[in-house]
Amino acid sequence: MAIGALLYEGKAKKVFATDKPDQVVQYFKDDATAFNAQKRGTIVEKGVINNKVSERLFRLLEQAGVPTHFVERLSDRELLTKKVTIVPVEVVVR
Repeated sequence: MAIGALLYEGKAKKVFATDKPDQVVQYFKDDATAFNAQKRGTIVEKGVINNKVSERLFRLLEQAGVPTHFVERLSDRELLTKKVTIVPVEVVVR
C-alpha cells in the first residue's frame, strides 16, 4: 500500500490518501494545544499513545457489534481506516 497526498491536518493527526480510494492513513502527531490553541507544545510519544488507545477503543467497539472505520494499525503512529464522512463532534476531557 502506498501513502499518497496529505488530505487533512488537524491538531492531533494528519490524514493521507492511499492507493485504495476507500481507505486513508491516519498519522498521530505529538503536538498539544491548550486554552483554545493559545498555548502550543510537543508531548513526546503522545501520537504513539493516542494511536494505541484509538486501536484499542475501535477493537472494543467492534467486539460489541458497533461498526467502525478501523481497518488495522500500520505502525506506532499510523492507522489504516475506511474513508468516511466526518460527523463534526468534538469531545474535550478535562
